[in-house]
Amino acid sequence: MKISYNWLKDHINITDTPDKISDLLTRSGLEVEGVEEFESIKGSLEGIVIGEVLTCEKHPGADKLSKTTVDLGNDTIKPIVCGAPNVATGQKVVVATVGCTLYPGEGEPFKIKKAKIRGEVSEGMICAEDELGLGNSHEGIILLDTDLANGTPASQYFNISKDSIFEIGLTPNRVDGASHLGAARDLQALTDSNVIKSNNDVTFTSDAPVEVSIENLKDCQRYAGVCISGIKVSPSPEWLQLKLKSIGLAPINNVVDATNYILHDLGQPLHAFDLEKITSKKIVIKNLADKTKFTTLDDAKREISAADLMVCDDSEPMCFAGVFGGSNSGVQDTTTSIFLESAYFSPEAVRKTSQTHLLKTDSAFRFERGTDPNMVIPALKKAAQLICELTGGSISSKCYDEYPTPIENFKVETSISRIEQLIGKSIGEET
Repeated sequence: MKISYNWLKDHINITDTPDKISDLLTRSGLEVEGVEEFESIKGSLEGIVIGEVLTCEKHPGADKLSKTTVDLGNDTIKPIVCGAPNVATGQKVVVATVGCTLYPGEGEPFKIKKAKIRGEVSEGMICAEDELGLGNSHEGIILLDTDLANGTPASQYFNISKDSIFEIGLTPNRVDGASHLGAARDLQALTDSNVIKSNNDVTFTSDAPVEVSIENLKDCQRYAGVCISGIKVSPSPEWLQLKLKSIGLAPINNVVDATNYILHDLGQPLHAFDLEKITSKKIVIKNLADKTKFTTLDDAKREISAADLMVCDDSEPMCFAGVFGGSNSGVQDTTTSIFLESAYFSPEAVRKTSQTHLLKTDSAFRFERGTDPNMVIPALKKAAQLICELTGGSISSKCYDEYPTPIENFKVETSISRIEQLIGKSIGEET
């Protein structure tokens, strides 16, 4: 499991170094097996600065080259030969200085050296976006509209981010730590920092466009959801894509990315159904007949086991509950309304389905270890709020919450003397 140092700061005010946080997490029982450095752009644009073209004239020995002088700040002016057709005097540009290494979008990294190009000295390189790994365009150099001083690191302009990613070997008994909030709670116990409470006020309507019922209450003790209409499915904003990329997830679209974000943020798996594809406008959580045919999101045709808990559209299967969705009800680019699911499924049921169909998902990983039934609604609210912000949609239903028999909190009987005996220190009754 991967936990992002920067992401942790959304939940807890930490100032300790990543090395210190790694030690604290391990002491709390979330053993850090390694720490990886994440860069939003490989190389983080080290040695690349903002410059200004002072002069630009045709190269005397090559028709397609230009001979320029570029102000790199701090009274440093360098001659640079440039092959871009759009270079001109007065432009603010991105310059790779001598000694730095470029990591292009395609091809091998290469180091910038002082050179002679067709007899003219060149000390640097004015860059196109593909040469920096910022995009695919090679039609010309990047032109900047900025008041930043010459010599300013380009990483400041492009908001390049770095992060430390903790690889945690999560033991089966520690599913409470399988999220950034969970890790933050453990850090709170070991530091003086407080967990930051988020405000997820969501206004639900009184409408009930779908009917929800649970037939198998043993394997589904709580099932909640909300309808969101008027959405536009599109790529997620950069901040969300970076969050997911930092922990090794590929962004898909703003709806799916939001559910993945909440799963890793709060530890509560979610699933979004295309509301228009729920033809009967009924959602039933139940078991189906053995060998019922079902096509999953990966377009694999599978046979359902009678032991599999299914989320169904009246009678047709839509999802292996807590494990994997179906191709017939998933969110597509054309989706305009969704039903967002948040539930508590029994660890035993999810484990059986995951093993039977060899489906190892982030959702199943958490459900089969036992999620927090009290997180179902807070996660649903935060996800609904985020999806509305990202897609331009709005809540169009009541908050469904089928929870006939609430699950009691764990109770552990102990004594102050026993606690102090275990930790080897007298801390006082109030503490």
